[in-house]
Amino acid sequence: MTPRLLIDGDLIEGALSMDVIDPTTAQPFEKAPRASVTQAEVAIAAARRAQRAWAALGYEGRRPYLERFADAMESNADRISETLTRERGGPIADCRFEVGRATDAIRHFATQKLEDRVIRENERELIVEQHYPQGVVVAIMPWNRPMTLLSFKLGPALITGNTVIAKPAPTTPLATLILGEIAADIFPRGVFQTLVDANDLGSLLSSHPDVAHVSFTGSTPTGKKVLTSAADTLKRFTLELGGNDAAIVLDDVDVEWAADKIYAAAFINAGQVCYATKRVYAPRSLAEPLAAALTRRAKAAVLGDGMDPATTMGPLQNKMQLEKVLAYIASAREEGGEFLTGGEATGNGYFISPAIVTGLPEDARLVREEQFGPVLPIQVYDDLNDAIASANDVELGLGGTIWTSDVKRGIQVASRIETGTIWVNQHMSLPLDVPFGGAKESGIGLQNGIEGMKDFTQLRVLNAKLAA
Repeated sequence: MTPRLLIDGDLIEGALSMDVIDPTTAQPFEKAPRASVTQAEVAIAAARRAQRAWAALGYEGRRPYLERFADAMESNADRISETLTRERGGPIADCRFEVGRATDAIRHFATQKLEDRVIRENERELIVEQHYPQGVVVAIMPWNRPMTLLSFKLGPALITGNTVIAKPAPTTPLATLILGEIAADIFPRGVFQTLVDANDLGSLLSSHPDVAHVSFTGSTPTGKKVLTSAADTLKRFTLELGGNDAAIVLDDVDVEWAADKIYAAAFINAGQVCYATKRVYAPRSLAEPLAAALTRRAKAAVLGDGMDPATTMGPLQNKMQLEKVLAYIASAREEGGEFLTGGEATGNGYFISPAIVTGLPEDARLVREEQFGPVLPIQVYDDLNDAIASANDVELGLGGTIWTSDVKRGIQVASRIETGTIWVNQHMSLPLDVPFGGAKESGIGLQNGIEGMKDFTQLRVLNAKLAA
């Protein structure tokens, strides 16, 4: 089926169209519809028009729609996953996992409800905390995890009574458009809509007076632009931004075990995950064997087409990101980094061989900034306090990991890390009933859990005098 936008309940062509590039080949493989300003205005008006009736259904009335949508996602899982592999890159198994995770999120939030909370009740007064929907929510997704990141916005926003306009990244619009296609037969008109742009509608959507909330996941610089754009109307917003997550290895760890875990955490989706490990701090006694163990794993990576079951790592998603990561590699070489393996552009698409780098100063760009690609610096420490200080001494604070054979000690170290999430002896555990969000310049607001649902609602305090 030709990809189409979902606007006000109808699947329609875009005012324009644009190529979607397969990052494995760097060649176009599909045309996507591109929305105009007029179409965006129509979508906003439709979302606003539909919102009150959608909110009036209540949680029990809205729940069946979300459950039917999750069922439809599950029925279309193969099609969505294969499309995601083509546009996003990466092994098909990983894309199937992403689609399954997104489906689970919609199904989970379909069962959730924000209850009124009595703050105080006595013979004289009743004070109750209530939550009501904000209105029209714009969900802006990045290209690295378009399905899961949309679901973490869509599920909570819809079940709490908001309507949602989804705007995927221009380089990965197709899987989101499939969701719009299957939603067209499920939701009332205007409740869920899809818009695709060429990065030219974001300002309109984030500044529009009829949009109540912007939920954005992406880079910190772009997040700051969204925040600025939303300021004039004082709209609510959720920002999940970049991360420069540190892995701190303690001196009691088994090197081979830690290498397996750290490699998986660093090179997930070719390093293109906000929570991916971006730098490693290892004690001097273990740094060399750990670097060697990580190097062996990097050399064993199989880069290729995600539809090939032998592939273990896909390409960078787009040419711009490829060029950014190559620039980080060049700067690391200039700053004295020793590449134990990898760091070369390879193949016909946007591939970079996974790299392990040692010998960089702490102020090197590859250490201080988020590379968002398959390049991992290993830093040496002599004093654990120094490693903790280095982990905290960046502008970002999204996540991080501690690796140790002594969990109690690991928890003590983790409790000193300045991030929104910190894991001990595991990575990417994000239960749907547990909130996550960023510290410092890694974001504002929370997603998932009851707290993530509350972010899409307005708090109202009902304060009644019952007697004189």
